[in-house]
Amino acid sequence: MTRLRITPRFTKGKTAESFFNWKRFDSEILDNEKKTFFKRTHLEFPDFWSSFSIDITASKYFRTVKGKTESSLKELVQRVSKKLRAEAIGQGYLDTRNARYFEHELRHILYSQKAAFNSPVWFNLGVFKQPQTSACFIQSAGDSLEEIFDLLKNESQIFKYGSGSGSNFSNLRSYHEKLDTGGYSSGLLAFLNVFDTAAGAIKSGGITRRAAKMVIVDVDHPEIEDFISLKAREEDKAEALVKAGFNGTFEGEILTSLKGQNANNSVRVTDQFMKAVLKKQTWSLRARKDKAVIKKIPAIDLWRSIATAAHRCADPGLQFHDTINKWNPCAESDQIYGSNPCSEFMFLNDTSCNLASINLIHFLDAQNNFLIEDFRHTIRVIFLAQELLIDFSKYPTPQIGTNSHHYRPLGLGFTNLGSFFLKLGLAYDSDQARAWASFITSLMTSEAYLHSHQFARVRGAFKYFKKNKKSFLRVMNLHAKANGKIHWSLLPKAFKSVCEMNWQAVVKHSRGKGFRNAQATVIAPTGTISFFMNAETTGIEPEFSFVKYKNLITGEKDGAGVKIKFVNQCFENALKTLQYSNSEIEQIKSKLLATGFLDEKLLRSAEHKKVFQTAVGPDSISPLAHLQMMAAVQPFVSGAISKTINLPSRSTVAEVEDTYLKAWQLGLKSVAIYRDKSKLAQPLEASIGPNCGDCDSPTELRGGCFVCLNCGTSVACG
Repeated sequence: MTRLRITPRFTKGKTAESFFNWKRFDSEILDNEKKTFFKRTHLEFPDFWSSFSIDITASKYFRTVKGKTESSLKELVQRVSKKLRAEAIGQGYLDTRNARYFEHELRHILYSQKAAFNSPVWFNLGVFKQPQTSACFIQSAGDSLEEIFDLLKNESQIFKYGSGSGSNFSNLRSYHEKLDTGGYSSGLLAFLNVFDTAAGAIKSGGITRRAAKMVIVDVDHPEIEDFISLKAREEDKAEALVKAGFNGTFEGEILTSLKGQNANNSVRVTDQFMKAVLKKQTWSLRARKDKAVIKKIPAIDLWRSIATAAHRCADPGLQFHDTINKWNPCAESDQIYGSNPCSEFMFLNDTSCNLASINLIHFLDAQNNFLIEDFRHTIRVIFLAQELLIDFSKYPTPQIGTNSHHYRPLGLGFTNLGSFFLKLGLAYDSDQARAWASFITSLMTSEAYLHSHQFARVRGAFKYFKKNKKSFLRVMNLHAKANGKIHWSLLPKAFKSVCEMNWQAVVKHSRGKGFRNAQATVIAPTGTISFFMNAETTGIEPEFSFVKYKNLITGEKDGAGVKIKFVNQCFENALKTLQYSNSEIEQIKSKLLATGFLDEKLLRSAEHKKVFQTAVGPDSISPLAHLQMMAAVQPFVSGAISKTINLPSRSTVAEVEDTYLKAWQLGLKSVAIYRDKSKLAQPLEASIGPNCGDCDSPTELRGGCFVCLNCGTSVACG
């Protein structure tokens, strides 16, 4: 029987725990009123783990199993790794010896913060007999009353265990259309209000976040105009109520009563619509059943209404239907209509995806050499673990379970890209940074598919590979062609040949026996798991702010309840790479802490100034630079990219239009914007969002969601 082999790289056959110095820590999280929100003592972690990573891990991921509450990172990681080791043997991938190597390599990767699984793995694996381990679900939305309320029930089960769900609701008839039994439909928005109310009542089992949800509507739906303006109208209503004296905080009486606040809204647009906008042609809104034209409007008017609403309240985002399906590896099965809540998982209806992210900062050595073999090995171990999760996990509906087994999509990704660039001394908005991002993603996805081929040699290709062989080969060829367009001259010479050989092998295997997994990679927002890994930037994002805040707790110098400012480590790393002296670094840091702004006079050149541009602030990274970074990565991602394009408050509707248009022209699958201060609940400070609903502390826009900087809770989507 064919089995995989695991060669120990990090542990050399020893126990993973023996490579770390373990210490006991006390953990306490204070709320915004300096009261204890969470407190545990004598927790065991490696000595290099930050207090913030310890706080988040202990408060979010430590569970009670068989009556005992976890108090050590060893217990948490071993709860997960022991089950995966058993499954590696049980599913026939590894023999006993290689399964032992696999388990300790995995433990070492997790202890050292090189990678992490999505939150549902930490919540549920080893706690429940059949755990829900996927973070992302796409569900179909039917038009009958039975289908609508079945979807409502299924969403509640997904939210309960800490996952998110997205659906394209375009099948629902509008209020203009008759029912089969007579009379008229209640309409799309009427049912969306029901779903929104239900989502608002669910807090993911009290685990970590509000229910995460995506609502997608096609641009030719008869109610598209009302859908586009839904949240903007509610924002206007909220503003009027605040002026009348009602409570407008994030958990206040106004925002909790507004419609549509518990989902990300996206309009699914086609190339035909985009061309109609550019040519200023009319656009037809069509009935759902017979596609009869209900109304004709100027395409440019609909386009501007999208930009106007997004300028007002950040919704709706856009999803580009034809681009998404150009890269659909299973086009013979069906088109892709939907996505998960943050738009990184885009695949067939009624499927799921478990995610994992690699912390890029750990693959640069002291001399900033990229540890390519460590990176490839980490991909192999984590991707195998993700593959193992599919067969024993729980799914909310029989159809999602069936499709997840038959297509087996996975979502490997990365985080901390912004810190990675800073350590290299590169500006986020630079050709060299974009070349690095292209290379890393190309290597990651090609490696994942190569391992998927190895999985297929052991257990066979995914069920519908033969049916989709033509489209699969087409998409792999697209990846390989894009690999040839990377600016290889800006990178170390050895990288090019590695990726070229990988993609040649992937294309070859596409013509042969194929792959175990229909999709391999996504770029997720990585909010809470980035805190677990002590990543200072998340996903594909640049640095948000170099000044961070920390609550001092009892036993720390200066006493309890004191909030201190500090400069994050990646800022210092960048200055060291750029060869500033220790005294210069201390001077720059002191000025930054005193004023909140980087004193450009203390930097040696305009090029150095560009290295320290952030997502927000007086000298923020331009929207085009955000889009260009996404465009550098997108051709190498199986799914899509969760990212919000930050716009300053002074941005105009025309600039929103231009951002959305450029995203389509650059070949992105989706795009969302967030204009600073466009939300009612956002305080005056540009760097933070609405206060956390749990501990009432400030939040920061990370990828597509506001994430609490104090307790790690995701409180709202951008």
